[in-house]
Amino acid sequence: MRTSLLTGAAAVLALTLAAPVIAGPAWTVKPQWVSAHEAFLASDALQGRGSATRDEAIAAAYVGAQFEGYGLQHAPGMTTYLQAATIIKPRLNGPITLSAGSANIADGLTLLTSSGKGVAGALQAITSDDPKTMPAGDVILVSGKGSVSAWMRAASMKGTKLLILRESDETKQLYGILGNRTKMTDYLEGEAAPRPRPNVLVVPADAFDKLTAQNGTQITLNLPEVINDKAVTTNAIGYLQGRDPKAGTVLYTAHLDHLGVKPDGTIMHGANDDASGTVAVLEIAHALAAGKQPKRSILFVAYGSEEIGGFGSTYFGKHPPVPLDQIVANIEFEMIGAQDPKLPNDTLMMTGFERSNLGEALKSHGFQVDADPYPDQHFFERSDNYSLALEGVVAHTVSGWAVTPTYHSPTDDIAHLDLPFMTSAIQSLIIPAKWLANSDFVPQWNPGGKPERK
Repeated sequence: MRTSLLTGAAAVLALTLAAPVIAGPAWTVKPQWVSAHEAFLASDALQGRGSATRDEAIAAAYVGAQFEGYGLQHAPGMTTYLQAATIIKPRLNGPITLSAGSANIADGLTLLTSSGKGVAGALQAITSDDPKTMPAGDVILVSGKGSVSAWMRAASMKGTKLLILRESDETKQLYGILGNRTKMTDYLEGEAAPRPRPNVLVVPADAFDKLTAQNGTQITLNLPEVINDKAVTTNAIGYLQGRDPKAGTVLYTAHLDHLGVKPDGTIMHGANDDASGTVAVLEIAHALAAGKQPKRSILFVAYGSEEIGGFGSTYFGKHPPVPLDQIVANIEFEMIGAQDPKLPNDTLMMTGFERSNLGEALKSHGFQVDADPYPDQHFFERSDNYSLALEGVVAHTVSGWAVTPTYHSPTDDIAHLDLPFMTSAIQSLIIPAKWLANSDFVPQWNPGGKPERK
């Protein structure tokens, strides 16, 4: 269906952009609605809506209850507003040890990431400061400078099984960011386990210096058994059925999880990331459900577990309530709570704006949106829209200030939101959303715009 509808797309777009705006009944997004949603989602009570936690599930239940209150239906094939998925979360069940020849090291070792499998091999000690020069090999010790994260990325690209680093302030900080626990690769239950991470081992300075002098020595990393814990992540899904089953479905999405509570007890409220996007989905659902039945059906989804790997959107993409080839467009909302100083006032950015004709079409009907001013950040590939875009759905993310200083910070709270900006941005999409829901316009990728799997 998609191929035939895209024929003559240039002519269709020209007619679309020239068409009068379909105003319909006036609808005003009230600031108190926006504020009320934020006051709950970003409250202390929800403890930062940690991915695949009870707090995330409460947030999803809240969104589902709002959908029901607006009069939305369950999505096709569903008997509830909630879609649950199980995540497998491997962890090491015990201490680690490192052997270098006949010597054993057990004290002070920190394993940042792990494949879950022990390693044995000859030590290669290198002094380079440039991660790009990392050689191939199972066991690499780096005594040069350079970012810890850059060395870890290089180890992953090279297929290194064990990367050994000297303990530093940077490694300590990174371990804290990881929650003071070894990071392993989570995955959805029923799916094949992904490519394992390299074992990245941090060794105290004295022991590290001794290892450095033992180039070529047989090294063995001994790991305990792996325990596969399980956690449930929850998507909230509402459905507005259209008049014409052949007209396709429009999808509005955001992620409702955030970072939960830090080990020191600090609540990461996530008012902007991404309670703000969830509020946008809620208020667009509110407006469209209150009007006349649209021509196209509309799905409204708040995903779980974006922060730990996009598991909610991935699961949705594998278990969609409607076939993906019937979804004519997906707009994801991510961090719309602050104005970007690089953009005109009251304007959002759309990632991958130039990749399709969707942004221009919506903009011509009043949506306050413009191109992404940070192409070097590759935001198009870094949000929940991307998994659907890889399946061929014209899917983009719209954001406010994508590089705001409050990103993943304790200051991402309601006090640092620009609620009038949020309200204005959501309001600007109401009429374009009504137009898209009643239009024959089928968005398409521009030449070279559709992403391809690597």
